[in-house]
Amino acid sequence: MAVFYQGIKEGLLLIMSLDRELIQITLLSLQVSFSALIIAAILGIPLGSVLALKRIPGRKIFLNIIYTLMGLPPVLAGLIVFLFLSNRGPLGQLQLLFTPAAMVIAQVCLALPIVCGLTARAVMAQPQEVYDTAAMLGATRRQAAWTIIKESSLGIVAALTTALGRLMAEVGAVMMVGGNIAGKTRVLTTSIVLETRMGNDSRAIAIGMILLLIAFLTMLIILKLEKRTFKDGGTIQVI
Repeated sequence: MAVFYQGIKEGLLLIMSLDRELIQITLLSLQVSFSALIIAAILGIPLGSVLALKRIPGRKIFLNIIYTLMGLPPVLAGLIVFLFLSNRGPLGQLQLLFTPAAMVIAQVCLALPIVCGLTARAVMAQPQEVYDTAAMLGATRRQAAWTIIKESSLGIVAALTTALGRLMAEVGAVMMVGGNIAGKTRVLTTSIVLETRMGNDSRAIAIGMILLLIAFLTMLIILKLEKRTFKDGGTIQVI
């Protein structure tokens, strides 16, 4: 317990002292996680919506694959990206391994199935009456489909929040493809692993506190935006 309290004390001191290395690590963590989330959202929300609304061939099989990938082990995602980006891999000539770009790619592999799968579930959960009402009011098929997607905004926000939570806490994939290089690819989660291995338990706890604080503030902002969206858009029924 003494180590834990020492870690809390050291964490507060690190935050107040604005440690340069810690700031760099924190900014890189945010950059990697939010870049991956944005890419996953751009790809996953439309794909999940299309799978939910259109009866395309092999739709059920494709959805089952996405649901399976939602539980993709981070180390497996890291291994796959590593093999693609290594010198012997098909993308080795790009020289992306052990760079922040490789870390973003690995995190996109983890976040995309979550965003896509949960978006599809949220859209499919909407009652048929939503589409029928929009059609009765003169909406085209595309406009009616967009209405369903808008009514699914609560589930889509939950998908993004879930994906962000996984990305912020992820360590295996980013360490495998990033290498945990000081000043280049070291992020908060890999720093905790490094400090623990070095026996700096109190500093590891301190960095963990900062990671929790960032996650709390990020989720608080998301919830604020969510409330504003629902206030402007009206009440959404959860089926």
